[in-house]
Amino acid sequence: MSQDPPTRTVDPLIDLHHIDKSYRRMVALSDVSLSIGDGITGLLGPNGAGKSTLIKVVMGLVKINGGGGTVLGHRLGRHGRKIRALVGYMPEDDCYISGMTGIEMVQFSACLAGIPSVEALRRSHEILDFCGVHQERYRGVEGYSTGMRQKTKFAAAIVHDPLYLILDEPTSGLDPEEREALLNRVRVLCERFHKSALISTHILPDVQSICDHVVILSNGRVRLSDRLDRLNTPTSPRQVLTVLGDPRPFVAALQAAGVEAVTEPDRTISVLVTSPETTEAIWRASRDHATVIKSFIPTRNSVEQIFMEAIQGDEHAHS
Repeated sequence: MSQDPPTRTVDPLIDLHHIDKSYRRMVALSDVSLSIGDGITGLLGPNGAGKSTLIKVVMGLVKINGGGGTVLGHRLGRHGRKIRALVGYMPEDDCYISGMTGIEMVQFSACLAGIPSVEALRRSHEILDFCGVHQERYRGVEGYSTGMRQKTKFAAAIVHDPLYLILDEPTSGLDPEEREALLNRVRVLCERFHKSALISTHILPDVQSICDHVVILSNGRVRLSDRLDRLNTPTSPRQVLTVLGDPRPFVAALQAAGVEAVTEPDRTISVLVTSPETTEAIWRASRDHATVIKSFIPTRNSVEQIFMEAIQGDEHAHS
């Protein structure tokens, strides 16, 4: 992997305008317009929302019925091979060739990208080390666990040092430790090696953990596209308090002081902070009632809340 930042004159990296895609009578994508820049973008949506079709469109693997756009500076429909040469794609489904070992699979992927065989083998060993695949690389892939197959697929996707990563359900089937390890590798590639990524996933905590931008599809349409930090900003000036001991007496003291406060089921306290005077009243009540405040933080919208609000009313998604 090269640590030198690539010369990038394309902004946004993915720029789509009014994309339509149908399979006979089934509409997969309808009037999709989307701009995606640097960083890590999470692609969310219910099953059948059009995520896989959108990925195929971006990679030039399917013909669109209408619209157009560019990917990494290349036009859709004309420069599919150039686009795919710049992209590292990790599919959701298994894609190994029976009889191959892990090292052979990754080397084969490197050779398909035009890397000479000896250099492809050297790179494959380097990348498998990065992905945490050790002596298992010499075993047949068909005997791998789910975690090992995911690591090997990821290695095959990045062995040719692509500019952009497209990862389809990369942490599906992984235990929490393996999930975090794979997400950390994506972070390293994007932060240290100057890559960008599109991650299609149904695991919402992964999006909260790693993504800069979120795109939500439903029924083949873009329902939301925005930076995650903006989406996390609460619309209500509420803050969350945690205290030592039973929170109910302190909530009663806050209410007596004119502060709007309620006890939540998880024993936190939700307070409405409308002015500096409200904050002063909270700390005064803490002092007067000898209550230790452990934390006092603003609320933020969860990815789950953002997702449910975005797809509200879309009860049936196209497959």
